[in-house]
Amino acid sequence: MTPVAPRKRLVVTSDDFGLSTEVNEAVERAHRDGILTAASLMVSAPGAADAVARARALPSLRVGLHLVMVEAWPTLPASDLPDLVDDAGLLRADQAKLGLDLALKGSARRQLEAEIRAQFEAFRATGLPLDHVNAHKHFHVHPIIAGMVLGIGRDYGMRAIRVPRESREALRRAEPGAKTGLALDTAPWAALLRARARRAGLLTPDGVLGLAWSGAMTPARVAGLLRHLPDGLTELYLHPATGGGFPGEAPGYAYADELAALVAPESRAALSASGAASGGFSDFLR
Repeated sequence: MTPVAPRKRLVVTSDDFGLSTEVNEAVERAHRDGILTAASLMVSAPGAADAVARARALPSLRVGLHLVMVEAWPTLPASDLPDLVDDAGLLRADQAKLGLDLALKGSARRQLEAEIRAQFEAFRATGLPLDHVNAHKHFHVHPIIAGMVLGIGRDYGMRAIRVPRESREALRRAEPGAKTGLALDTAPWAALLRARARRAGLLTPDGVLGLAWSGAMTPARVAGLLRHLPDGLTELYLHPATGGGFPGEAPGYAYADELAALVAPESRAALSASGAASGGFSDFLR
């Protein structure tokens, strides 16, 4: 008899793994002592080598690639990416204009394709199994970038990808009366990404939690989301760190609160009560 899959499946991810020692320490603690099951690695960030060393010592932590195409450190030399970097040699922060440049400039597209491939190569060089792929600022929903990621990822064994679509109903149930504001409105592009990814045979979550409250995932909010976890495969992502003040820190993010949410007894209790199976994306592949 074929075993019946749990109705609820959950991947709890930390983004920005490798950004700093403070982030890496939080990932390790949240996995050892809390509900964190996965982390997304920035392969060229200042703390990347430390993150890889910690991941190798935590074989149950599922690690994926956090593609960086804006506001961070490129993998290729800045001189190879004149259309993509700023005067400091960092990837540009003007995401909307960069998206337009990709549509209009073949040179920008060729440079970005080379950079994406270099990041996949750098992940492969770690020797870590590739659990999933997503992108900083969810830039992979851009249709041109999505095509690059899907095509290049196939060459590197990509089997799962984040599709950032969040249910407002889930947020309202978790925190009745809360003004959630506008999450990154990627719905049309995310729907297209999901269709393309599933045609390519990739696993995608049925829903993602963490967009509207990005940087503000308090213990109460995480416990509320877990108490109202929908059926299907859900990804819950956070940005934990043991402290602030590091390069690349996002202004206003409550890093310590997000770490607290991952290790809080109420979060562990809510996950247990939900009956959800938790793990990385690779644990739910058929």
